[in-house]
Amino acid sequence: MTPDEPGRLDLQKVFAARLHAARVRPYLATALFALHPVESRRVPTMAVDRHWRCYISPAFVARTPVEELAGVWVHEVSHLLRDHHGRSDRVAVERGLTGPGERLRMNIAADCEINDDVFGDGLVRPEGAVDPRLLGLPEGELMEDYLRQFRLGPYTQSLAWLDCGSGADGLERAWDLGPDGAHGLTAQERDAVRFRVAQGISARPGNTPKGWRRWADEAFHPPQPWRDLLGAAVRSATSSPGAGEDYSYGRPARRSTALSGVLLPSLRRRPPRVAVVIDTSGSVSDAELGSALLEVAAIARAVGGRRDLVTVLPCDAAARVVHPLCRAEGIPLLGGGGTDLRTGFTRALRGQPRPDVIVALTDGQTPWPDARPPCRTVVGLFPRQGRARSWDENNPDHVPDSPPGWARVVVIGDASAGR
Repeated sequence: MTPDEPGRLDLQKVFAARLHAARVRPYLATALFALHPVESRRVPTMAVDRHWRCYISPAFVARTPVEELAGVWVHEVSHLLRDHHGRSDRVAVERGLTGPGERLRMNIAADCEINDDVFGDGLVRPEGAVDPRLLGLPEGELMEDYLRQFRLGPYTQSLAWLDCGSGADGLERAWDLGPDGAHGLTAQERDAVRFRVAQGISARPGNTPKGWRRWADEAFHPPQPWRDLLGAAVRSATSSPGAGEDYSYGRPARRSTALSGVLLPSLRRRPPRVAVVIDTSGSVSDAELGSALLEVAAIARAVGGRRDLVTVLPCDAAARVVHPLCRAEGIPLLGGGGTDLRTGFTRALRGQPRPDVIVALTDGQTPWPDARPPCRTVVGLFPRQGRARSWDENNPDHVPDSPPGWARVVVIGDASAGR
């Protein structure tokens, strides 16, 4: 094959463009060279599948300068690194989006996520590249956000040709070679490529665009559903040594046989008790209080469904009545004043029997106990914009304390938070 043969893919030009892309975006080099080029006359420009093959139109390569081809290389590999195919599949299920029209909309939204900061600094913007400004949308958002902000219509008719392949929107194409085709990467190999790229970005962020830095952070710390995190935190606390353990004479210790006339108690495991302190101060909204009741039910499931082992204590500046958990929706969450959860901790620890775990559901605008309570503590934190500061009419410069280091913290509603 030679570049002069009519209708054949000019691989020398394709590889020159990829090399240029790797030179100007060195942190993407591993991914760029992991892509396997496949000649295809069925794609309009270049497209990728989820197995890291890049389908390339010979006619497109022939009419496009090398510098622009380099930009397309970076664009297509960005779809794969950012898992746009997997994310599109999840969005389609969650929002009930079906059909090729919706997949085109996902492709456009994914392009908006990539193209707002990918070009410049040695990378020429390809002709027809879609970015948020073209649709009158803000820059710096994710594909899922853009999907909520536009629909197909007269202003998107010019984008009907757009097709970055199943690697961009998850919808299989007729030209795809499939999982058993040649030169595809396995799931482990794909993950290894992503890790290497994220490692390179994190080690030397330099002038790396903000979108790529965000992606690298998430690659190392993948988001987890916060409700799963909260449940796991409670289960971990209730299963820790010392939680739910007590001595009993019902089954004497084995050492008693060696001591004539002496009966020693044995250590037995009993179901752990959980006290839930709910912040009912004026800074917590009704919606958040409703969410708190849902979390109480989730906490009960985390301890094996034993609602009799869970008590609920509404608290603002003063601790209220302790409620046994029968039906979470029937618990009155009274309050509305200031916030001081220290009183809630004190009241919970005075309960008989004493709880093995305290779970505090709060917006964090509260003083915390000076000393570690004599039981495990989990804090479910309602998210706040600009959490570091809050308003205090007597002290405008007031900065609330962060949750103490001895507490396991999970941000409620935040998929990526938790320590």
